[in-house]
Amino acid sequence: MRIPLGWLREHVDVPAAATAEDVAATLVRVGLEEEALHGAEVRGPLVVGRVLDLADEPQSNGKTIRWCQVDVGDSEPRGIVCGAHNFTVGDLVVVSLPGAVLAGGFEITARRTYGHVSDGMICSAKELDVGDEAGGIIVLSEWGLAGQPGDDAVPLLGLDERVVEVNVTPDRGYALSVRGVAREYAHGARLDVAAVFRDPADVAVPAARGGGHPVVLADGAPIYGVPGCDRFVARVVRGVDPQAPTPYWLRRRLVEAGMRPISLAVDVTNYVMLAVGQPLHAYDLSALDEAITVRRARTGERLRTLDDIDRVLDLEDLLITEGPRGERVIGLAGVMGGASTEVSRATRDVLVEAAHFDPVAVARTARRHRLYSEASRRFERGVDPALPPVAAELVVRLLVAHGGGTADPQVTDVDARLPVERVRMPADLPSRLVGVDYPDARVRELLEQVGCTVETDAGWLLVTPPSWRPDLLQGADLVEEVARLDGYAAIPSVLPNAPPGRGLTAAQRAHRSVSRALAEAGLIEVLTYPFVGPERDDELALPDDDPRRRAVRLANPLSDEQPRLRTSLLSTLVDAVRRNLGRGASDVAVFEVGSVVRPDAAPAAAPVLGVDRRPAAEELAALDAAVPHQPWRVAGVITGLREPSGWWGPGRRADAGDAIDAARLVADTLHVAVQVAADREHPPWHPGRCAALRLADGTLVGHAGELRPKVTNALELPARTVAFEVDLDVLVDAAPAAVQARPVSPYPLAKEDVALVVPADVPAADVHRALVAGGGGLVEDVRLFDVYAGEQVPPGHRSLAFALRMRAPDRTLTTAEASAVRDAAVAEAARRCGAVLRGA
Repeated sequence: MRIPLGWLREHVDVPAAATAEDVAATLVRVGLEEEALHGAEVRGPLVVGRVLDLADEPQSNGKTIRWCQVDVGDSEPRGIVCGAHNFTVGDLVVVSLPGAVLAGGFEITARRTYGHVSDGMICSAKELDVGDEAGGIIVLSEWGLAGQPGDDAVPLLGLDERVVEVNVTPDRGYALSVRGVAREYAHGARLDVAAVFRDPADVAVPAARGGGHPVVLADGAPIYGVPGCDRFVARVVRGVDPQAPTPYWLRRRLVEAGMRPISLAVDVTNYVMLAVGQPLHAYDLSALDEAITVRRARTGERLRTLDDIDRVLDLEDLLITEGPRGERVIGLAGVMGGASTEVSRATRDVLVEAAHFDPVAVARTARRHRLYSEASRRFERGVDPALPPVAAELVVRLLVAHGGGTADPQVTDVDARLPVERVRMPADLPSRLVGVDYPDARVRELLEQVGCTVETDAGWLLVTPPSWRPDLLQGADLVEEVARLDGYAAIPSVLPNAPPGRGLTAAQRAHRSVSRALAEAGLIEVLTYPFVGPERDDELALPDDDPRRRAVRLANPLSDEQPRLRTSLLSTLVDAVRRNLGRGASDVAVFEVGSVVRPDAAPAAAPVLGVDRRPAAEELAALDAAVPHQPWRVAGVITGLREPSGWWGPGRRADAGDAIDAARLVADTLHVAVQVAADREHPPWHPGRCAALRLADGTLVGHAGELRPKVTNALELPARTVAFEVDLDVLVDAAPAAVQARPVSPYPLAKEDVALVVPADVPAADVHRALVAGGGGLVEDVRLFDVYAGEQVPPGHRSLAFALRMRAPDRTLTTAEASAVRDAAVAEAARRCGAVLRGA
């Protein structure tokens, strides 16, 4: 809301020395945040000039310029070139002399143009930012202004006016007016509102009487139980001069407030709206033949609004219509009028509408049609229902005074308002909520400053809010007013004692370590939304009885297509992969650390607790029991090249081993030993390329491997995409509290390689574990480096070649000792896995 300081001073006592910055600071104290300060853009000499002579000079470019002699109060007239033609000899105009700076930073200098030295500029409304270009050069007599050559034109045109723009929050609709801001200024300046505030709505209003334009409120089935319109005032002014100009002072105030002058009837309604906050609408009375009816829209109705758009109406739209049954739609109530009854340059008889509409109805209509107006902006924030007769009277007076019309004595005022409900509040509530000791007398004084009527009743306050404050509905609202008017600065800042931090928990440190390790391994961490649709289970090829199909469904999901909480990280992580692939990435390796929701087969129902007391321990326990299990997981998906191509070679595509290595990296980071074994049936992984990771006691940790072709096709992922998912909670619980570092032996390694022939169905991991166990404490590392199946091994068997690395902590192993360790390891592999030393 933009408030010209001169207009503000008419309605509240603002010190003469107060600047726009001072006024803005005062308003900030009561919650009206400063948006900007405007005005005073014209600097330097701007004077009144009289045109003494002019000569029209056609130019080669087709234009005709005027070479003018203008008296600006100097001893000699000035020669000025002008391209406009809406003035003549003897007219008083506005002249900017060399050295002046106009709106937008345009500097005026004496310069040679069209064969003359133009010693200044004759100004238009556009150049001074006091109107649009349509009016051309400002001729003072046409603007209702007077002066003498040489007079300072800045105060004459009000160009020295400063404007304060404030941000009005949705609960302060009354502040979208000079009336409301003037009252707030008095509050911010700690002044007595009754003594310093001059209410622009304090005018005598003629009583309603029969014979006025008929109005019917026919919202017989109000939506949500609230009538769309509870008051409608109609006034008629006849014989308005359609050519009557809007007085300059009124036009100037509209421009300063950010509105465009249009015509007298429209400008007057906008001016009154800005003054008191009541939106109004002017109809061409000659276009109205029947009674005005306010009702909801009917099926199939349409309306061409003032912006010349044909709109299809919704059944919830509140309409202004005409006719015995409202057959003809003439406006969207509180939003915008219709084109068929628009006031035009030929309008002589005007019907003025001032009504009070339901904020919700107006807000929904505006949003439904994407049609936001100054009227809807005010109505949806709440307008004073006592204002319609006052605002209509102010419009009538201005039309009569400046348009030469005559007001009909009949006044239509259909009033169906309900009485304002009193708010019952404990007198000590402000002190208890704010933490400041407010005496009862101070609370009452501040609420009366707001405009409330306050009565007392045995420690309670019975407060009747003023009609312009529909936001005061409960005790907390009144407490806010007490704190605001007494001053937020008076509320002490009491900071809580910060207890010494205990650092991260073991689980938090584990999660961060896992994320860091995977990121250092080349995977990128992502965060996905935990919502999925039911079709994702089918895309992942989960069996019908799989517990992962049992998911929690949200009562109010962000999207109806994704109403369920994920039961695995892979179900949402694949969307991130698909999105990256769709944007041109071909090699993707991402991971996520997050929680999943795994409800029990028969989840407990959560009790509904009241707010009248603190819940008992057993009630809180019942709530906890109803919360489904939410374990933390880490999952990753890798597709494309795992090792990029370059001058060193063609690169390597990701395979199941990369997913298994990533899963083992998670366990290794937490210093937890896991066993890897083949898992033939665990969708969405491939039956032959899936590994299960388990603890030594058999507890399942997770799975890793290649996704099934059926799954990659359904999810639109590349073939041979690999993935892993690990239960972090299981690993964290199994992680040792402390890790004992192994001493580093200064003695050299002993190296032995063995090739073992085993049945083809024996996992290499089993052979690996057997070699480690058989080698005892001297085996430092065992690594599989070759797998062979061919003519040199028996059918149904394969050869596994392992590199054994051995080292003693206190000596260099002899050849005999190294051979003995190797033989013991091979013997254990033979005992456990039926391994035979190849070539033996």
